[in-house]
Amino acid sequence: MTIPVPELLVKDGFLSRADREHIEAYAEKYDLSFLKVALSYGYISRKNYARSMNNAGYEFRDVRELPYDRAALDQIGLDFAQAQLAVPLSVKKNKVVTVMADPSNRLAIDFIRLTYNKEPEIIFAEDLEITWLSHRLLGGDQVKSSVFELLNNDPNSSALTTFSTPQLVSIFLILGLLAVGLVENFRGVMIWINIVLSVFFLVAIIFKLFLSLVGSKFELYQAVHNHELKHLHNDDLPIYTILLPVYKEDKLIKKLIWNLQALDYPREKLDVKLLIEEDDEQTLHAVRELDFPAVFEVIIVPYHMPKTKPKACNYGLHFARGKYLTIYDAEDIPDSDQLKKVVTLFNKLPEKYICVQSALNYFNRNENFLTRMFTLEYSFWFDYMLPGLDTLDIPIPLGGTSNHFKIEALLELGAWDPFNVTEDADLGVRAYAKGYKIAIVNSTTYEEANNEPVNWIRQRSRWIKGYMQTYLVHMRNPIALIRKIGWRGFLGFNFFVGATPITFLVYPVLLFIFLAYVVFSLSYVKLLFPDWVLFISIFNLMVGNILMIYVNMIAVFKRRFYELILFAIANPIYWLLHSAAAYKGLYQLVMRPFYWEKTNHGLSKVNSATNVIK
Repeated sequence: MTIPVPELLVKDGFLSRADREHIEAYAEKYDLSFLKVALSYGYISRKNYARSMNNAGYEFRDVRELPYDRAALDQIGLDFAQAQLAVPLSVKKNKVVTVMADPSNRLAIDFIRLTYNKEPEIIFAEDLEITWLSHRLLGGDQVKSSVFELLNNDPNSSALTTFSTPQLVSIFLILGLLAVGLVENFRGVMIWINIVLSVFFLVAIIFKLFLSLVGSKFELYQAVHNHELKHLHNDDLPIYTILLPVYKEDKLIKKLIWNLQALDYPREKLDVKLLIEEDDEQTLHAVRELDFPAVFEVIIVPYHMPKTKPKACNYGLHFARGKYLTIYDAEDIPDSDQLKKVVTLFNKLPEKYICVQSALNYFNRNENFLTRMFTLEYSFWFDYMLPGLDTLDIPIPLGGTSNHFKIEALLELGAWDPFNVTEDADLGVRAYAKGYKIAIVNSTTYEEANNEPVNWIRQRSRWIKGYMQTYLVHMRNPIALIRKIGWRGFLGFNFFVGATPITFLVYPVLLFIFLAYVVFSLSYVKLLFPDWVLFISIFNLMVGNILMIYVNMIAVFKRRFYELILFAIANPIYWLLHSAAAYKGLYQLVMRPFYWEKTNHGLSKVNSATNVIK
């Protein structure tokens, strides 16, 4: 190549001279190739880069099936391949076959000459193909660490084993005793089962009401005011890592880029990683076809089971350069000043605070029945439940997105459990057990509320299964858990994390008894249960539903979503959907515990850009 790539891009009008100088300075500072910075920090689109290279007489080669020599690959690291977009594949007699996205990259060429004492034979390929190849061939150690590090260092916190031996013995012992009891005294045992379930249901609902009433008196949000943000200087801001785990989200890539570009944070201080699974060709193709620049670096997650979001995030963590880290989903719309608010808040909080959670809500709340109920649920969660948990010093299960971590503390905790399908809820409990605290900042990330019933059940069954996993993991040794989090935390964990799936499982049983006795007057129900038992069950069911309707009604006030208040009356119907999801989650807990049920996004017809009310 007679003209270096930087000069070629300037000559073709795709970069200005000022841009070139900025890119070169940044590349030198962080040991990155010019092209890596240009493509990952929004200076040039891949299509324009391809146009320049084609004009210069270069054509992209297909490099995925090229032969490679493991001995040659072992002499370089994945960090070099990522930073320089170059991979030496094999050594010939006097040449090193090397795939490169920038044939004029002198640093990479000199490195190969020095390492192999041979001249490189350059094969030109696009950067995404080299990224895919480098992670597939060189990312083995990192992906194994992403899967097994927590298991190796803290096996008691890993959900790889769903049921411990003592838990299995206890479950089968209880089932055995129930079976014997039903044979010996069927009616008596059924009466006691009915009473226990109905009382448990009511107590669990009352506990949530108590939490919400406590939370209604307090604001959990740590306020960061605009005048504080004005005192921030860009030069003083730390590098901020953003992980974007996606899977088959090709339809949302453009929206994701626009949402990121709206963030008020210096471009050169952002370290954005788009995590794409090795087999996700459609998302990779969507990135390749973008006709405008994007501010993110593509990371290809090599294939390894389990195929879960936490495993992908653990893998991305190996390449994080920031002081702080957060995760956004593909459809997320964070407040533009969210990162600056988090940095400001961390500077004010004591060291024991290692995570700042942003509130979550929905931009399509009025789209249909499901989105309205979803919004009521999230408003109640962030405005009442979380303040109640924090006030009573009970472990706080984190949400699945917009958690902002101190990276050092996250690594100390062992990051996310790749075998747990509600990885952030589990991480919140682990953080609490080690004495760390979580704050919530006065900033909201808007998401797409699920508007389709089957898709909703897929998502909710995974959440409920994950709560079951988290409960089983931390209840393997109840005495040790009490020592870690105290009696208050232990009881709160049991009534919140443990009781939530059980109430959803119990609800249809109590509802069936209610319908059978009151509505249809089925005689065999009256023969099986005496009237006083049925009265207790029906009373607990009705009071429980009334209380849940009440807490959903109060959920609208802090956010002034008054148009949703009457939909709280439909909570009993919404709970039936939860019950369907809970039974599906229970089945998968036994049969497919690590299966990550994908939620389809981008189904809403609401224009998110114009319907977010802040």
